[in-house]
Amino acid sequence: MDRTFFLATVRLWVVLLTLGLCQGFASVKALAHEVLPTIVDMTLTPDGTLRLDMRVNLEAFLAGIDLDAVADTDADPAAADYDALRALPGEALLARLPEIVAAWNALPLSNAGGPLAFTMVSADSPDDVDIELPRVTTIALEAPLPEGAEAIVFNWPAGAGAMVLRQQGVDAPYTGYLDGGQSSPPIALAGGDAQTPGEAFWSYVPVGFDHILPKGLDHILFVLGLFFLSTRWQPLLWQVSAFTLAHTVTLALGALGIVTVPASIVEPLIAASIVYVAVENVFRRGLSRWRPLVIFGFGLLHGLGFASVLGDFGLPEDQFVPALIGFNVGVELGQLTVIALAALLLAFCVQLAKRAPLSEAEAPVARYAVMFRAVSIPASLIIAAIGAYWTVERVFF
Repeated sequence: MDRTFFLATVRLWVVLLTLGLCQGFASVKALAHEVLPTIVDMTLTPDGTLRLDMRVNLEAFLAGIDLDAVADTDADPAAADYDALRALPGEALLARLPEIVAAWNALPLSNAGGPLAFTMVSADSPDDVDIELPRVTTIALEAPLPEGAEAIVFNWPAGAGAMVLRQQGVDAPYTGYLDGGQSSPPIALAGGDAQTPGEAFWSYVPVGFDHILPKGLDHILFVLGLFFLSTRWQPLLWQVSAFTLAHTVTLALGALGIVTVPASIVEPLIAASIVYVAVENVFRRGLSRWRPLVIFGFGLLHGLGFASVLGDFGLPEDQFVPALIGFNVGVELGQLTVIALAALLLAFCVQLAKRAPLSEAEAPVARYAVMFRAVSIPASLIIAAIGAYWTVERVFF
């Protein structure tokens, strides 16, 4: 192996080892650190009061976690504060809720011809939630509307992460998705602002993409496992096609509630699927007859995992199909981005290796194949190790 070839491989593996070992193992310490979206159901009461029923990760808000920037709270400098709050009983946590309500009113959270001042009417933060799982606090807020108010605008604070806003009790209700720092369009209080098919489609594309990059490390590693099988594109195409078809089927069935499988079963099997494809890469250099069928089976499992994400966000009833398609398109774009980045990184290292002169017995194609195996085998071993760790962690801890 010449010096340029060696340096190219080392540079690649600085990136892969940092991503795989540091982020991979660190991100599975506990599901309690998973970032969840905030769900807000908006209702106009008969006496002209606006009511918000909210499901929030209160610990993350109190700790000041930047939910726009991280996929799990361990990645934020305030992780220790979050852990301390997560260990508190629900009653102690709720004692600090007025801090958050005051901050929202100062923003202000909503405008309807003027800023609205919300007061808390009820809240519940359960104690009987496994410490290894996120705790969802439910909050009910109410604010009187100005006389003659016809529309309302929501302002979601920067750093607050994703928020799904769902209008209730009207015809053609609005359902929207806001990132931190965004404001909603004016929403008619009487209803009629339901999303068009195009709006529903485009609003859920980033939700699907975000579930792959940056939040779907298990799906990223599975896709990389598919990529590292062979230097040829045809095997990758067969695998990705089988995987896409399968997870599309179970994503739709899961989102419709036709098929439901507990996460305690799905998540360990997803981790095991990562181990399988990675280990097979070490012992095979091409696509076997059965691998696309096996990938199809694993795709069914991953689709159920995607469906659980939609369960958190919800889909607009009037535009269920375009929203579901938009989410799936976002997932596919995320997967293709992972493959494209891996291919570009590999191509960069190959170009470095090409600068070294070829020997008389060496062909460029042979050099590329050697480079690919030098990368794919260690990469697959790292992926398999992370997948095995996840499998054990999700079954026994």
